[in-house]
Amino acid sequence: MTFADLGLEDGLLRGLADLGFAHPTHIQAQLIPVAVEGRDVLGQAKTGTGKTAAFGLPMLQRLDPGTPLAALVLVPTRELAIQVTDEIEHLARHAPVKCVAIYGGQPIRTQLKGLAERPEIVVGTPGRVMDLHQRGHLPWDNMRMAVLDEVDRMLDIGFRDDIRRILGSMKARPQTIFVSATISPEIERLARTYMRDPAKIVVAAKSLTVSQVNQSYLSVEHWDKTRLLAHLLTHEKPALTVVFCRTKRTVDNVAKALQKSGIDAHAIHGDMYQRKRNQVMERLREGDLEVLVASDLAARGLDVDDISHVVNFDLPEDPEIYVHRIGRTARAGRDGIAWSFVSTDQGELLTAIEQLINFEIPRKDYPDFVPGPVPSDIRARRDLDATRAAQRAAQRASGVTPRSQPSVAPKSVDATTSAQLFPGGLVPTAAPARRIGGRVRSRRR
Repeated sequence: MTFADLGLEDGLLRGLADLGFAHPTHIQAQLIPVAVEGRDVLGQAKTGTGKTAAFGLPMLQRLDPGTPLAALVLVPTRELAIQVTDEIEHLARHAPVKCVAIYGGQPIRTQLKGLAERPEIVVGTPGRVMDLHQRGHLPWDNMRMAVLDEVDRMLDIGFRDDIRRILGSMKARPQTIFVSATISPEIERLARTYMRDPAKIVVAAKSLTVSQVNQSYLSVEHWDKTRLLAHLLTHEKPALTVVFCRTKRTVDNVAKALQKSGIDAHAIHGDMYQRKRNQVMERLREGDLEVLVASDLAARGLDVDDISHVVNFDLPEDPEIYVHRIGRTARAGRDGIAWSFVSTDQGELLTAIEQLINFEIPRKDYPDFVPGPVPSDIRARRDLDATRAAQRAAQRASGVTPRSQPSVAPKSVDATTSAQLFPGGLVPTAAPARRIGGRVRSRRR
């Protein structure tokens, strides 16, 4: 199948030809004809399969050039707003349609200048879209299409109420398209609230992850993760690597540690100034850096074809985030590698991920990596846990359990008995000097 078989106009076909695209992906082949007809669509497809073009091309075809603010695309992050805007502008190179991005972190007056040019398409984050709508700069009067991209992440990070307000305030119901790599029952309920007889298109076969991603995990203790990461990066020499961490502090610490090891690493997360984030993203797209250490939210706009490796420095608590993370590699049909660091207490989390993606992730070993010594605080904690376990075993053997211990020791108690009742602790001889006495307020009625 070619794009010409999908009913697209000549101008869009010329733009696709200029970009080197001749054949649509599975999600594009199924979603574009339905969206061109004007139907509401709920689409699910793996990350990296061309969902932006799947909704962008029908949008460009159905809009009337010269009608301002006729389409709205909601995205979860600033980087994704910029990315989607750039891709739509590339697709519209032979179409007289303008697109502008609006998002937090950039002065409103700058974005008002963009809106003053009367663009047909607005791509933005829910918070800034709501703000400009309430100020009267972004009315819904001409709105014909509304698209929610990466809708699962928008719900996860707290945009649920903003989405309801935005869609609920559009009196003339526009054509609505929801697209994401994962669609939960909650997302489907929300979508059907604002849709009319939507077509549900699911292009996710047996696995949610693309087959071109070579997935594996490495067993490593928490304190050895940074050393193992530096070892992998210096021995494997990947072209471009994205390292995902759970917290912003970990992102900064890992980036600094890699820099000390002589690795060209840069950090990106939500607490960075927007100008700094834009600079890092620009260097990433130009291939001018080797390693990007990122938080999940900041990495939602990483649509870069040359990412060869993804490293899960911290396993995500939500298995669906794993799907989005490793989807940053193996873009546009290329191969990719995904490594996950798994500590001894994360076996259940790894199993949950495998159950979601319907794939058993193989273990990868590096015999030449020598683990470091156990940190003193970890060793002390382990020794304390072992001592307490031995004390509990001794108590059970002597028939004395914590529940059977009296709250106050008898006055005539010898040293041996004291050691059994209160191992390693002080022997109380009287009741506490002060007690709460029921004067603390409680929520219980």
